Amino acid sequence: MEIIISKLNLISPLFYIPVDGEDPFNCRLGVEDAPEAEKIFCFELDEEEQGKIEPDKTKLLGKLVLSGRAAGEVGEMFWKIPAGEYLFSQKREILNQEEITSMAFEIQQEGLWQRLKPGKLLYLRYLFEDGGFVTQLLRPFS
Repeated sequence: MEIIISKLNLISPLFYIPVDGEDPFNCRLGVEDAPEAEKIFCFELDEEEQGKIEPDKTKLLGKLVLSGRAAGEVGEMFWKIPAGEYLFSQKREILNQEEITSMAFEIQQEGLWQRLKPGKLLYLRYLFEDGGFVTQLLRPFS
């Protein structure tokens, strides 16, 4: 799988409504959900693996800390992906766990190779865009 990684300057935060109990690797988005379909999952990367150039893929994603669905407007029950700089990659399909982990691995390697300091969080985002479903990964950096 070819992975293209770019830098993304998110100028406005993205807001989500928390949803419990969803499996980030068994995300079911159907055509009936489009175009409102958008789900987000936030992982706190494994402390030992998050800074390695060759992280252990089985440990890298760490624990799931948040999950949610797209929100139209800001409210008190919402959480967000903050505005800022991100390493970003996407595929125009719903990926499986192995493919998502490989993409996260590549993002980490690219960030370290560029001498960036990748953050400890990784956002997994599923959405409907341009007539099809997309899997995106965003990882903050400094």
